[in-house]
Amino acid sequence: MGIIQILIYVCLGIGVTFNLLGSLALFRFPDVYTRLHGATKCTTFGTVFMVFAVVFYSIHSHSAAAGSRYIVLGVHALIALAALLLTNPTGAHAIARAAHRVGIMPKFAVVDRLAEDERGRADD
Repeated sequence: MGIIQILIYVCLGIGVTFNLLGSLALFRFPDVYTRLHGATKCTTFGTVFMVFAVVFYSIHSHSAAAGSRYIVLGVHALIALAALLLTNPTGAHAIARAAHRVGIMPKFAVVDRLAEDERGRADD
């Protein structure tokens, strides 16, 4: 087993692990904001490693007999990665902003009493 094949398996293992953790975040976390955070961060990171595995596979499988189809596979995977890196955080931000505008509060919101105290002292 060559070093490229080991890299492919390691990247696939990391990618599957983080995508699984992102899926579990949807069930485990209490509100929309933490669910979005967990799912977006984990699945983005996991998918990056999946794409790296595809790129390593395309480099490993490229040969004169196969033509350029494996290199095209790697390039397409990198283009998909660029699209994912742009759209995944943007979509999560749009969903969180919509939830905030509708009035959905975080489950365990922190209330800042210090700002209220400072405003009260300024009025006195």
